[in-house]
Amino acid sequence: MTLAAADDYSANLAKMPRPWTNRIHHITEPEYETTLKYWAKKHDDILKLETAGTTKQAKPIHAITITDPTADDADKQTCLVTALHGGPERTGTTTSMHAIEWLLSDDPLARETRRRQIVVFMPINNPYAYFVTDRFGNSDGIDPYTGGGPQNWDFKSMTYKNLDENPEVKAFLSVVDRLQPEVHIDLHGTGLQEYRPDQLGDRSRYQGQTMFEVTGSAYSNYALRPWDWRVTEAMIAAGEKAGYPSDRFEADAQRAYWGPAMNSLTQFTWRGRPNFYTAQYAYAKYHTMVAALEIGWEQSGLARLKGLLTIGNERWQNEINPGYPVNRVRSFIGNYVTAYGDTAAERRASRIELWNRQPEFTQAVLYPQTDGRALYIVGVGKSAAEQIAGDPNAFIGLLKQRPEFNANAIEAFIKAGPEIKIAIDKAFSREGDSGPVQKGIGFRLRLPYQKPDLLDVRVNGHLLPRSATDGYQAWPGNGFTQLQINLPPAKSKANTLFVVSVAYRPDVQRSYGWNPPAEVLRRLKAGK
Repeated sequence: MTLAAADDYSANLAKMPRPWTNRIHHITEPEYETTLKYWAKKHDDILKLETAGTTKQAKPIHAITITDPTADDADKQTCLVTALHGGPERTGTTTSMHAIEWLLSDDPLARETRRRQIVVFMPINNPYAYFVTDRFGNSDGIDPYTGGGPQNWDFKSMTYKNLDENPEVKAFLSVVDRLQPEVHIDLHGTGLQEYRPDQLGDRSRYQGQTMFEVTGSAYSNYALRPWDWRVTEAMIAAGEKAGYPSDRFEADAQRAYWGPAMNSLTQFTWRGRPNFYTAQYAYAKYHTMVAALEIGWEQSGLARLKGLLTIGNERWQNEINPGYPVNRVRSFIGNYVTAYGDTAAERRASRIELWNRQPEFTQAVLYPQTDGRALYIVGVGKSAAEQIAGDPNAFIGLLKQRPEFNANAIEAFIKAGPEIKIAIDKAFSREGDSGPVQKGIGFRLRLPYQKPDLLDVRVNGHLLPRSATDGYQAWPGNGFTQLQINLPPAKSKANTLFVVSVAYRPDVQRSYGWNPPAEVLRRLKAGK
């Protein structure tokens, strides 16, 4: 790359491409409607076209479901793909259309995705904005993407206020409630919103307008992103493989997150702010992983979407079942309450029950943590929380009053080690009891060794067998041995207090400490 001489400036500018001399075809409403009906008829075995709602102008808001009906839906992941900023940001919608075409094809990844997932597209959630105004708002000025702001939500009941006045939001929420998806990705892109309506003219149709592409989140709301940065990196890698780079937000800007305590340092922090947008409803209600893409070119958006869908087809790096990493609902010092189930549908039902009840969970561990042993306690509800005492002897005494526990085994385990207390993570909600968990419950512990010998694994003092449905599983992942406890509904309904104890023999011997150099020790000795 060379720097042109000043007198070559005009000649060099003349060499620039001028894509804006070409026009883009903007899909019309009849073309969109006819295309969807054409696909529904041509691919009636794998595509289902539904009307999720209608606008105040009686325009349909469509949901397009694609899946392989010959594969059992009970073991499929669910993925929702939307373009909530569709209107001025057109490449989100057009990427959705390209993605539908690809997913209907015979491409091996498309066939595998149809077999393993139910993928639902909502390419145009706001027909008024897309076909009439090229502005963000619906006919009442409400942007379905932001929902008009947090003030339009009742967060206690997790409901949107005045749904009937906002049919675009209502249609989206109805699809989320029906699917309860593992993942929801919202597609954004090149926009016309910077132009006033009187400035649009042919500018709305020229080739070449682009944007820097962003993967995972929104600049305006850094809370709208996958909780696992490795998911974002997988999408970025898929885009790079196809030839498209991505911006990485605060990482590329080399800035720390902003927070209320850092108001005086605002100029030094990342420009994004935490907020609540419509897309985060699925996370708040169902523990759905959410993500957003900024798309300059549809093929880049499609490549990154494929990168995400691939995760749903495969076994995630620290999990044993294929699918998106969404099943951990509560955590404390590296231990987790997890969804239970032998199929994706069972895990989804369990995940949603546990997620919506997780404020009731009190957690505790034997502390300080000790090599070769782990104790993880989970109580559901107020009465269970009252049974968890910080003093180990007091805790054992409480358990001895409950005949369903093998309190002697728990006592032997606790007294075999040097720990001095039980560290407690109190529940967010301490009012009343909702009763036992109905759909099964799981617990995940991570042992910091590759191949430990599992000597004794128990729940409530009772020895567990190896089992994917009623016992424990163990496998390597992320440098740990992942230890998953699976308790079926019959056992989760029978109790609200669970004590997991694990004794193991490490496969390698580790020690820590440091001694000064021998010469230093000799000098100190001589000095004395």
